[in-house]
Amino acid sequence: VQLQAYGGGLVQAGGSLRLSCVASSKRTFDSYPMGWFRQAPGKEREFVAAVSWSGRTTEYADTVKGRFTISRDNAKNTVYLEMNSLKPEDTAVYYCAADGSGRTIVVVRLEEYDYWGQGTQVTVSS
Repeated sequence: VQLQAYGGGLVQAGGSLRLSCVASSKRTFDSYPMGWFRQAPGKEREFVAAVSWSGRTTEYADTVKGRFTISRDNAKNTVYLEMNSLKPEDTAVYYCAADGSGRTIVVVRLEEYDYWGQGTQVTVSS
């Protein structure tokens, strides 16, 4: 499955952005748990948020909990990341990913994800 992430941009601290990630295959998308990760310059890629295939279960990194919301619309093959109260430390390239294993739970480890989008840049100015 191919993933296309978009919605990044430049925003001031305290602002909001919504990222979207569209999957090429509807037949498989709605069976995949999905995740968002981010990578800042000079740092390793890190987990941000994940959602189960049904959308009923979510998981967040402590650094974004209460500020970011992950959701999905299986009818549109799309997963979203709503980001509020953005901070300069949220600046990174954001990647969406799909877990193609058929798991019914969400996972936070980067290694568990099989398919990756190309990334979208989010820059938060102070």
